[in-house]
Amino acid sequence: MKAFGFLSFGHYGDVPGSITRTAGDMLKQTIEIAEGADEIGVNGAYVRVHHFARQAASPMPLLTAMAARTKHIEVGTGVIDMRYENPLYLAEEAAALDYIADGRLALGISRGSPEPALRGYEAFGYTGSSDPRGADLARDKFDLFLDAIDGGGITEGDPQMTGPGVHLPIEPHSPTLRDHIWWGAGSRASAEDVGRMGLNLMSSTLLTEATGEPFDVLQRQQIEQFREAYRAAGHTGTPRVSVSRSVFPIMNQRDEMYFGLRSRENQDQIGVIDGLRSTFGKTYADSPEVLIEQLKNDEAVMAADTLMLTIPNQLGPEYNLHVLESFAKHVAPALGWKPNTEGAVTGYAI
Repeated sequence: MKAFGFLSFGHYGDVPGSITRTAGDMLKQTIEIAEGADEIGVNGAYVRVHHFARQAASPMPLLTAMAARTKHIEVGTGVIDMRYENPLYLAEEAAALDYIADGRLALGISRGSPEPALRGYEAFGYTGSSDPRGADLARDKFDLFLDAIDGGGITEGDPQMTGPGVHLPIEPHSPTLRDHIWWGAGSRASAEDVGRMGLNLMSSTLLTEATGEPFDVLQRQQIEQFREAYRAAGHTGTPRVSVSRSVFPIMNQRDEMYFGLRSRENQDQIGVIDGLRSTFGKTYADSPEVLIEQLKNDEAVMAADTLMLTIPNQLGPEYNLHVLESFAKHVAPALGWKPNTEGAVTGYAI
């Protein structure tokens, strides 16, 4: 592990205990957390994207605001649901954001996770999928998105304006953008696809597989298969890999009340998501000394260059910055962490 960031699901609701009661609260507080995290030295600020839910849904304005208000921290998504996107408009937005952020971008994209709407992407006008989960639609659109950000000609120009036989690319075009694209893979097989495409790998707190092996071992195997596929495809870069975990240093009575005994006793779990038997990772909550040893023994955390810490965003900026600062001061240095002032994060050589 070289770096860590926070991953906010962007929940909001007028419920007891919530400091994040409206969408406006959520957006402004996420920017505030990013600003504070940037000062602490945290390397990344990432947001989940969900539609038809009281969560973050339109990431580009939020990421742009975070990038404009910070100096060093990487901003990104975990992940954009490609089923809901116009791939060409997303390519324009992403290139503009890459420029505004001076390359501090980690744009995670995938088919998307289960949602409350039944084929909600069709309400956005995106129909024609033969897959009940819309995977074919997402991958076709993602392929077009990659073509667009690579600068290829997308549509025929008007001969009266461009001359005959001219195909126009999407503008603006950022030559560094493809290096900042991640695919969210939920299995070992899908991670191999990411490696073949030469993209960065974003892995979550669950895998849609259940072999009986511990979650971190399955995820470490996923990372290894991604890197092997990347190498076998002839790519020569140093691709990034991130994994997500819920990690809470217990520093005071409030931490103990929120995440103490119950989290200490939890383990990996097996369940069903999207109709697939899946393995879910545990929550880590303990003293910094114990967390250091636990995370050093987490094979996937140590194999990845970036650890995303899922945060309880409805507890507000003050508490979440306390969690991030506690991790930065008392846990992360022992795992190999370098603060954001030491430059952009790079992947491990493969």
